[in-house]
Amino acid sequence: MEEERKPLLKSSYPYYWGFTEEQDYYAQQGISASTSHFTTPRGLTLFTRSWLPRTPSLPRALIFMVHGYGNDISWTFQATPIFLAQNGFASFALDLQGHGRSQGLKAFVPSVDLVVQDCLSFFNSVKQDPKFRNLPCFLYGESMGGAICILIHLADPHGFKGAILVAPMCRISDKVRPKWPIPQILTFLARFFPTWAIVPAPDLLYKSVKVDHKKVIADMNPMRYRGKPRLGTVVELLRVTDFVGRRLGDVELPFLVLHGSADVVTDPAVSRELYEEAKSEDKSIKIYDGMMHSLLFGEADENVEIVRNDILQWLNARCCVVGEQ
Repeated sequence: MEEERKPLLKSSYPYYWGFTEEQDYYAQQGISASTSHFTTPRGLTLFTRSWLPRTPSLPRALIFMVHGYGNDISWTFQATPIFLAQNGFASFALDLQGHGRSQGLKAFVPSVDLVVQDCLSFFNSVKQDPKFRNLPCFLYGESMGGAICILIHLADPHGFKGAILVAPMCRISDKVRPKWPIPQILTFLARFFPTWAIVPAPDLLYKSVKVDHKKVIADMNPMRYRGKPRLGTVVELLRVTDFVGRRLGDVELPFLVLHGSADVVTDPAVSRELYEEAKSEDKSIKIYDGMMHSLLFGEADENVEIVRNDILQWLNARCCVVGEQ
């Protein structure tokens, strides 16, 4: 099987699943999906996607999804909302500023606070759709997107019924955090040259994805940012993760946090701190032995299924059965 796959992977796929056109693929998966653009109150144009169950009944819930740094919503990220739509959940996501097909300099995030407001504006616009009113709403975030979901909750404490946090970047671990005086130097330089892409860092894809042929597929993503991190983005992420790390005890919404024990991109120990410190009465944690950062694509298929089923079980326990709305 591996020998048959290797020659095919030498060329680039137009989609992460291969050559089937998007709408044909969605139909094969038994869902419907669409793309659009959303203009934020600050005038930024962001690319959005939706994935919905193809059934006459209402979705069981709305899942609002936030991707990680350097990623986007059009490649392997789609695998999870497609799975959720197949199980009755409507998912919505946007490419964050400077990511994917959204407006902004590539991988430049000058203000995560503004990104949080962008997300809230888009998510609230979906909630106001008459056909979705009164449905339970959940957040879903991967890596940097997990930290953004916590910030969304802090900004709108009663707006969501819960959150699924996949390898969240809640705080930069002391094991990988730059030592003094590096953060101070970066902060100083970022005042004058915020867009400079000069911060040395390894390509996180190869530290995130475990399975070799999946590394090849992930690397085919035409929207993936491959450059060095920009000064302003690094300083902003250091600031935000410090802030989130200090506010773990203020988290009150129900959540499921998922992390691989072998994750070297974000620290599973910080997820344990979130679980221990959060005020939430309904909180769950899953630490997967030997799994890496990309839990929902980069692992062997059987491991991906374990993580998917844990998410589905958590959602099922907090949503009514289809037809009981």
